Amino acid sequence: MKLGLVLSGGGARGAAHIGVIKALEEHGIVATHVAGTSSGAIVGALYANGVPWDEILTFFKTITLFQTNKYAYNKPGFLDSIKFYDDLKKYLPDDDFSSLKKSLYITATDVIKGTLKIFSKGQLIKPVIASALFPGVFTPTEINGSYYIDGGTLNNFPTEPLTPLCDKIIGVYVNPLKKIKVNDLKHSYTIVERAYKIKVAAESINKFGLCNFVISPEELN
Repeated sequence: MKLGLVLSGGGARGAAHIGVIKALEEHGIVATHVAGTSSGAIVGALYANGVPWDEILTFFKTITLFQTNKYAYNKPGFLDSIKFYDDLKKYLPDDDFSSLKKSLYITATDVIKGTLKIFSKGQLIKPVIASALFPGVFTPTEINGSYYIDGGTLNNFPTEPLTPLCDKIIGVYVNPLKKIKVNDLKHSYTIVERAYKIKVAAESINKFGLCNFVISPEELN
């Protein structure tokens, strides 16, 4: 049976994907196909390469974002995305989708064209980095002459690559829409941010029906 695993974006909450993988393995459930966005792309790539869940957790615990050697200079962003290449190369030594033990699909957003790109072949590490780039914080990643940012901008729950390929699909959504009070909307930018989160959540939840089983923990901070 071909089993698909969809891993949503969610920033630091993406570490929850690791707990799901651990639980699935404890029950003898192993995915054959993986699709991931943003932090889900990172976990998905390491998982697809056969990296054990505890080593994936170590990666999330030890990667240091705000190091002076990762600051961007004369580029649009605070952190230079390409400087994270070596961090991932340690876990993905063969920088190619063909080297993976599972089929992997990574989404990223073309920041110039405003279109979604699904990567599944060729160089691996740059698409993984691109998918996880929070806009404005990280510089866009250049891949074959195009520039990419966070895949969650256009698709935070990428079921589409797996639907025609898998017999069953398990979805993991770690970006729940938090309950707030009107007093939390203190500034204009908080309203804009809230509107964006509502849009992303609605688009993702509408695709839950494409999965046979969805794991969506609500207590994530």
